[in-house]
Amino acid sequence: MNISTYIVDSFTNEKFKGNPAGVCFLDEPLTDEQMLNIANELGFSETAFTHKVGAVYQIRFFSPSQEIDLCGHATLATAKVLFHKKWESEIICFKNINDVDLTVKQDKSSDKLLMAFPAYQVKPIEPTNIPTAMLQSLGISEIVNTGFNKEINSLVIEIDCCEKLASLTPDFEQLLQSVDGIDGVVITAISNKPDYDFESRYFWPWVGTNEDPVTGAIHTFLATYWGKKLGKTHLNALQCSARGGSMQITLSEQSTVTLKGEAQIMLEGAFYL
Repeated sequence: MNISTYIVDSFTNEKFKGNPAGVCFLDEPLTDEQMLNIANELGFSETAFTHKVGAVYQIRFFSPSQEIDLCGHATLATAKVLFHKKWESEIICFKNINDVDLTVKQDKSSDKLLMAFPAYQVKPIEPTNIPTAMLQSLGISEIVNTGFNKEINSLVIEIDCCEKLASLTPDFEQLLQSVDGIDGVVITAISNKPDYDFESRYFWPWVGTNEDPVTGAIHTFLATYWGKKLGKTHLNALQCSARGGSMQITLSEQSTVTLKGEAQIMLEGAFYL
């Protein structure tokens, strides 16, 4: 079996930046074991597997270790290839494993793509519920706010300084041992850069790689978190990982968040299975 496979850098207008994703276009579904093996072989934080059923693309995401319910950057990567190859021309309708509808369309005035995702919420939790060992492993001594998002199963920790955020060097072994039952932890701070409203980093050694360079999924709830805090429905976000990446965010009254970003196709080939 030859599987059309691509590597795409998402949420960036520069090659070798943003978040690289594998994208596999299938003629028929693969087994979970096959998809996990491919994702592990490619080694990216996520690989998307998609096949068309009627007018809808069924899409699933795998990290090197397990399936992930929702992945923004791999959705963006998949849509980029579909539009680039002219296999689709207007709106692409994806459906993930939880039957959540994800739609992507082209911004006619630029090279950017617009992804409509559900808008999720951050439930406040007491800072004392964050284990001291976790904070020590992250290198965080002061907290502004804390919360939890159930859909992405991730803790949210707001700190007071984006320079501190960028300079974090977690002890990932200690972080992994510090808490159970979560998929990741988002560290976020208001930005002092004129082009951005807030910044973030996402650590998820529990189910993926140590750090995800740019994560669309976490912005489904960071959008509502910072939107309420800043009183805005249009936000510019920077994920200040080593590779770095950014997106523009719009919150609608229909509980939808639109993530606007670019992607760069890096490699086209075939996976022999």
